[in-house]
Amino acid sequence: MTTGTAIVINPAGLHARPAATFAAAAAKFKATVKVKNLDSSSEAVSAKSIVRVLTLSAGCGTKIEISADGDAEQTAVETLVGLVESGFGGE
Repeated sequence: MTTGTAIVINPAGLHARPAATFAAAAAKFKATVKVKNLDSSSEAVSAKSIVRVLTLSAGCGTKIEISADGDAEQTAVETLVGLVESGFGGE
């Protein structure tokens, strides 16, 4: 299992469009990919589900943990951390 952390910098947080982008990127990997809001007591959820990602209530400044287990887990984590750290392309 590989894990990484990132701070949500998108001003609107992980709202609908960034959550959809995040879930679509996670779905490209065969590995099991999960994401967790480290600033709350929430549990890790499937990063491949837009609905689950939205339940994290990850606003701007929220620290999240991304974990992957399986094929290309390192690449999955690096890709998703990079996506979050890029602000989802300024969406």
